[in-house]
Amino acid sequence: MAVVSRPMRSRAIRRGVLVLVLVAVALGVVVFVRGGSDAAQARRPEREWCTPGTPRTALCPNNKVFDAKAHVTHGDAFECINFASQADAQAVLRADPGDPNHLDDGGGVACRGLPEPRDTKPVTPRAQQFTCGSGDTRSALCPQPDRAFDARYFLRYGNDAYDCPDFASQADAQAVLRFAPADPNHLDADRKGIACPDLPAPKDVKPVRRGTP
Repeated sequence: MAVVSRPMRSRAIRRGVLVLVLVAVALGVVVFVRGGSDAAQARRPEREWCTPGTPRTALCPNNKVFDAKAHVTHGDAFECINFASQADAQAVLRADPGDPNHLDDGGGVACRGLPEPRDTKPVTPRAQQFTCGSGDTRSALCPQPDRAFDARYFLRYGNDAYDCPDFASQADAQAVLRFAPADPNHLDADRKGIACPDLPAPKDVKPVRRGTP
């Protein structure tokens, strides 16, 4: 009898193991399908609320409709992160230079850290109102030769946030290129290693080695 029961117990154990394996596989499939479904649901609301008539925002960056004036009628209601691009934020600043949303990074340019498309032409009233503080780095807005210059200031956003007209001199632009040869601001358009050659003196025309693009 013991000889007969031993194989039966062995078969029962094998069946139990098989059942456990099948249950584990089934649970794995459910989790995988559920996860995919959750991800699809997370994406679906974006498609639903980004209808063709929805204004362009950071949530709907591809929509064509954008009304800059709609962003200046509610006081300090919007921040840089609400806009799809720097150009949109600049359009809002241009619509109301009073800047109720406090988008101006200084000198009439809004939200420099936002992605392209870009519009970094200063809003004139804002630029004229700008006053240099004692700790502000030398720039086109604060061009005093004896003012300290910090190249890192022009690299703080890590993208194309500053243009040649933002610098007080060619040497200052070259110092930024020398500090970061990757040139996130695209100061060296022809990749010859010289930044903003048309800016005024002082000059620094010793080329920066750029490497291959």
